[in-house]
Amino acid sequence: MLPIPVEIERRALPRDLTDQVNQLVGARPVPFTITLVSAWVVIFGAIGLAQWIGTWWAALGAILIVATRMNVLALLVHDQVHLLGYRHRFGDLLVNLFCAYPLVILTVEGYAQIHLAHHRDYFTPDDPDHVRKSGPEWSFPKSRPEFLKIALRDVLGLNILALARGKRERTGRIRFVRPGYNPKWLRPVYFLVVIAILIYTGTWQLALLYWVLPLLTVMQLIVRWGAICEHEYNREGAAVMETTPLIELRWWEKLLLPNLNFSLHIYHHYFPGVAFSRLPLIHRMFKEAGLVDEQAVFKGYGAYFRYLTRHPQTGCSSTS
Repeated sequence: MLPIPVEIERRALPRDLTDQVNQLVGARPVPFTITLVSAWVVIFGAIGLAQWIGTWWAALGAILIVATRMNVLALLVHDQVHLLGYRHRFGDLLVNLFCAYPLVILTVEGYAQIHLAHHRDYFTPDDPDHVRKSGPEWSFPKSRPEFLKIALRDVLGLNILALARGKRERTGRIRFVRPGYNPKWLRPVYFLVVIAILIYTGTWQLALLYWVLPLLTVMQLIVRWGAICEHEYNREGAAVMETTPLIELRWWEKLLLPNLNFSLHIYHHYFPGVAFSRLPLIHRMFKEAGLVDEQAVFKGYGAYFRYLTRHPQTGCSSTS
């Protein structure tokens, strides 16, 4: 079982810490926009550089980089679902146009039905994430060959249908109504316009190589790894603190695989009204208040991977 890094549900937070956290609640449009623009700059820059170099290894590098920024776009959709990007009338529409629609199967309003139910009905039969990620494929520990076999299926695009089914909208008991203006006709028109532009400019082959290919392959592995780092599944009825690891990434891990502080995911569940850009500050505040068990914190992806692939009889491995 996961070690519990931040056990705050069993005791009240200090008043001063509660006040500090409350000051961080709310949308953060500036860092949200900077992250969005930066992601697209990196995407176009990587593709342009690969085309200029003109080698297979440059193309492969661009595919890998594009996939990591696709993941950033998806995580921005997640923040917007909580209205932590833009709160104005056209907030969802803007995030759909520049983050969700380019990922083809994703929309802000559709993902909201899945993700907000996950928060409301955490690890119950009404939690879509819990239901979709139940079963042997999501059970750990695994041997490294077992883990690599699943990863290979993701990279080869063999798990894309399962992912698409998992992202399908589920209304559940109560439908979450989105505010603002976001017409349903816009999505099909968006795809028609993009296809027309690609055909007219003769860039459809580049789109297949540098967008469709990473979306169907490398992106799927990144999404799976992100989900595995969020929660330990197959534990119906368990609490957030019992199923959510706390992973402190090294600077180079943040550079190679930016995840908008999702490795601090436990704080997102405790404080879903706090934007991704403020989660490191909350983590620092909790550490200074002595509320973090350092022995239960995983120091980087490597430590967490060793925990996931440990021998079942060895128990929890070292987090360092």
